[in-house]
Amino acid sequence: MALFMDFLICLQVFDGHGGVDAASFTRKNILKFITEDTHFPSGVKRAVRNAFIKVDHALADAKSLDPSSGTTALTALILERTMIIANAGDSRAVLGKRGRAIELSKDHKPDCTSERLRIEKLGGVIYDGYLNGQLSVARALGDWHMKGFKGSKCPLSSEPELEEVVITEEDEFIIIGCDGLWDVMSSQCAVTIVRKELMLHNDPEKCSQELVREALKRNTSDNLTVIVACFSPDPPPRIEIPKSHRRRSISAEGLDLLKGVLSNI
Repeated sequence: MALFMDFLICLQVFDGHGGVDAASFTRKNILKFITEDTHFPSGVKRAVRNAFIKVDHALADAKSLDPSSGTTALTALILERTMIIANAGDSRAVLGKRGRAIELSKDHKPDCTSERLRIEKLGGVIYDGYLNGQLSVARALGDWHMKGFKGSKCPLSSEPELEEVVITEEDEFIIIGCDGLWDVMSSQCAVTIVRKELMLHNDPEKCSQELVREALKRNTSDNLTVIVACFSPDPPPRIEIPKSHRRRSISAEGLDLLKGVLSNI
């Protein structure tokens, strides 16, 4: 997906658990909740945060949906050259910046130090990496069988963490994917693969497919959803590595010594 910076673009990844209800509902409604919020577009970050909470509450109110269904949610909202990343769960957004991987979100695993402290402060426990022994993420939408009632503070949070970046000429593409990718691949490895592929064919969709194939080769055991989006219609330029101006040579005496050592081996 190639991006042009003149309008609103929203990239989204949802990783459902306990059925498809929560992921499907969130996919259909979250962008509407963002754009209809009273703080949009003057206060985009606040509008995005409000939308996550509204979706979560709507899941609690929807009688036709399974209350035990939940989903992680990761959105990348691009408005002109400003990008807002909002994440609740263990999906990840990674920026490709001239070959370097810049992580734009944090994986909300229960045993992450900051999440563990928050969970334990609210009375939750972690068993073998699982929140209350049930869920392998510390933040998610839905899962109302674990949350109690709306408005209460709960160890399982629906509040997203947000990151805002201004896209520059060095920023080449963004990768967003669920944990099935990141469980078997580092952020830098994914960026290296995508950049190499773009230089060959400049097709971000093929890059997404290549990341999925590579994760399957590495025996990922979880769901796989990957999106690659480019910030320019042109392929990434080759990165020139500066050559050292210092000349290295060996003296005649050193060469004779080396020959003698090698002849005795």
